[in-house]
Amino acid sequence: MGRVVIVGGGLAGASTAEALREDGYDGEVVLLAAEPHLPYDRPPLSKGFLKGETALDEVTLHDQQWYDDQQITVRTGVQVTGITTSAREVTLEGGERIGYDTLVLATGSEPRRLTLPGAELDGVLTLRRLEDSERLKDELARAEGRRLVLIGGGWIGLEVGSAFRDAGAEVTVLEHAEQPLLAALGPVMGAYFADLHRRHGTDVRTGATVRSIKAGSNPTSVGSVVLGDGTEVPADLVLVGVGATPRTELAETAGLEVDNGIVVDAQGRTSDPTVFATGDIANFPDPVFGRIRIEHWAHALNHPKAV
Repeated sequence: MGRVVIVGGGLAGASTAEALREDGYDGEVVLLAAEPHLPYDRPPLSKGFLKGETALDEVTLHDQQWYDDQQITVRTGVQVTGITTSAREVTLEGGERIGYDTLVLATGSEPRRLTLPGAELDGVLTLRRLEDSERLKDELARAEGRRLVLIGGGWIGLEVGSAFRDAGAEVTVLEHAEQPLLAALGPVMGAYFADLHRRHGTDVRTGATVRSIKAGSNPTSVGSVVLGDGTEVPADLVLVGVGATPRTELAETAGLEVDNGIVVDAQGRTSDPTVFATGDIANFPDPVFGRIRIEHWAHALNHPKAV
């Protein structure tokens, strides 16, 4: 009957497993998740889950019983360190090897990191994983009177900033472009959201460049963000939200074609016919744009069905 191995425990990975069963595939399905959780939904991490309005079981896509009923093997907290396409095997940290007939890569993206001086200080955070949201939730509980600086005015930053502003924090948004959300919504709607946040007391600065992050009285913790013109913005906490990069290391080391993601055909097939890619990492042909890679919840939900 064969075995499909899915590498990636996010929405795209879980949707792939679900689509296989819905489409009648009766072979073995193994899902390998790097995080120590069953696959979960990420958008609530900057909204309801962060604010304590949404419980963990509500963001978990399926419970263990569902996977058992569907005869899908889910292994959490496992790191895939390599792919040997000639042998059709993936290697796990520790040396275990798992064979596959078909491999689906759904490794998603990771937050883009700053390479500025001070980016390693305690209190400089990103948001991608459940643990990141838990850390921010702890900070939110004592946000009154504290100072949050958001580097980047995208959805994640503005959503987190809104929660902290409602909790009584001083919030500053540093956006390099002329408006927040410019790439997603354009200048008119970007200006609308900038004004909306300003009306709620957030200091939104556009055209801002960041030179460095400085320590405060504690030499290992953040104290301020230094702008390009030398201005210092005081900060007790900094959230970096400057985009994401696709996790393509496994594909690269396996010799698959990679170019702004993993290059796939219209069915998600990579340069190796037994390996597919889906979700954030897939760079696929489009009749309008030529080739495109989409980082969006709806894409992670629906692209696996096509694959």
